[in-house]
Amino acid sequence: MDTDRLLVQEVLVPHLDAAYNLARWLVNGDKGAQEIVSESYVRALKGLRTRGTNPRAWLLTIVRNTAYSWLKKHPTDLNAAPIETAAPAQFTQSSSLESESEDQGRVVWQALKTMPIELREVLLLYEFEHWSYNELAANLKLPVDLVTARLTSARHRLRRTITEAQERGLLDEL
Repeated sequence: MDTDRLLVQEVLVPHLDAAYNLARWLVNGDKGAQEIVSESYVRALKGLRTRGTNPRAWLLTIVRNTAYSWLKKHPTDLNAAPIETAAPAQFTQSSSLESESEDQGRVVWQALKTMPIELREVLLLYEFEHWSYNELAANLKLPVDLVTARLTSARHRLRRTITEAQERGLLDEL
């Protein structure tokens, strides 16, 4: 029993924030993220002894799959749940940031919300979770070429969305 607790503390607990962030990004809000993370951790506990060599990637793959299952059960919730307008923790380095930096983080956050989930997840896992192209391909069950194409498309779309919103002065409407 003590080895199980130690295993949970070493494998699952350190990645709770990453699991929640991924779930939140994939379902566009807090509404389903808590449910997804809870269900993911139950699934992870069942397969804890059969995990791979990268516990973070293994757990986030479970979260991703659980999020997709959740989205199938709640199709109207994908865009219905409004996301907070404050930027997530990844975009703020300290509470004393100038308002311009906070605005830039908010702009990126709003632009990411408008992306299709397939592009958003690749960008998120690559840029924020630092997965390699090969890790993305293996965990998302996609060819590396498709991962590369999605990542390129996501970057272009993000850049275009931000530029267009800035030109029109519509940043708050993203």
